[in-house]
Amino acid sequence: MPSTLPDGDPAPPSGELPESALRGLGERPFGFYVHVPFCVTRCGYCDFNTYTAAELGPGASHRDYADTAIDEVRLARRVLGTADLPVETVFFGGGTPTLLPAGDLARILAAIDEEFGLRPGAEVTTEANPESVDPGYLAELRAGGFNRISFGMQSAKEHVLKVLDRHHTPGRAAQAVREARQAGFAHVNLDLIYSTPGESDDDWRASLEAAIAAGPDHVSAYSLIVEEGTRLAARIRRGELPMPDDDVAADRYLIADELLAKAGYSWYEVSNWAGSEAGRCRHNLLYWTGGDWWAVGPGAHSHVGGTRWWNVKHPAAYAQRLAQGLSPAHAREVLEDADREVERLMLELRLITGYPLGDVAPGARLAVARAVGDGLLEQEAFKAGRMVLTLRGRLLADALIRDLTL
Repeated sequence: MPSTLPDGDPAPPSGELPESALRGLGERPFGFYVHVPFCVTRCGYCDFNTYTAAELGPGASHRDYADTAIDEVRLARRVLGTADLPVETVFFGGGTPTLLPAGDLARILAAIDEEFGLRPGAEVTTEANPESVDPGYLAELRAGGFNRISFGMQSAKEHVLKVLDRHHTPGRAAQAVREARQAGFAHVNLDLIYSTPGESDDDWRASLEAAIAAGPDHVSAYSLIVEEGTRLAARIRRGELPMPDDDVAADRYLIADELLAKAGYSWYEVSNWAGSEAGRCRHNLLYWTGGDWWAVGPGAHSHVGGTRWWNVKHPAAYAQRLAQGLSPAHAREVLEDADREVERLMLELRLITGYPLGDVAPGARLAVARAVGDGLLEQEAFKAGRMVLTLRGRLLADALIRDLTL
């Protein structure tokens, strides 16, 4: 089942933000995330805030969801006032956004454009299950203003997909990439997962080779994380499947980097590779570089000017709040400057552009020098005044960040 919401301070029913959040509004990049919380079935590893038809219950429906989301877009405009906020990126995630009619997704996008204005050349992405789209649907999305799509491929091997409870056939993701290209999508991503129980090195190589052959301009590859409360966690606890091994995951990462680099993809974030700078996901870069975003939908997390808030989880409660003219925000936190700087380091150090040495806290400088000596940070970048991860550093990024932030 979906994970629980974090604790926080009560959020005002109006959605009003503190003055500190509104200060400098419009000076930072601004984007929208739209959460569509519907799935046909729940994947065994997933703890996202998503609901199958059987889990949804009364008070929420696919049919009304676009109108409810548009109500939150209009709330966002009221809360953020008259500041000029051209939207640089929009990302529809889930769940499976493409379970909604393409026209509904386009209507939500049009409402964002109407209320805020899309910056010329804005990146507009939707996630999709390869089985949830066809050429006609993709053409309708493209006509509605979408120019980037991200398919959940996960693996090219049927037995691996079965462990993950993924319900698309091997080869369908590659076909969906071709259909998206034919529909006019300039940017296409494939998501992969590695170190699934039962996956071999050869299985992983085959998945990478299939993804590369499909011709996306972006590939994301994530190590499987076993989340408490999921079906996968229960199977591992019962001994039906082995726990993923950290050393195996590191080997799989090295295989991914090797094969993707040979195919012309360059890493720009620890888990993301692009065929060119234009192919990088600008929406995720907005997150990673401290931009502002309003997140629409149940359980969605927003951030504006150091204030973070999250909406009520269930789609019915979310719809009820908005129908009453209230903000769907459940709780929020106002980050202290020190917390924001720690988060900045955690995120920017994962990027190929790295983190400026001049912003490192004095107490962490010994750890930085040690990391250079241990081969975790690029020596040339260090000499130029930045911390940039080496390949070995990418494998140990979480441990290095802990050393730098303790």
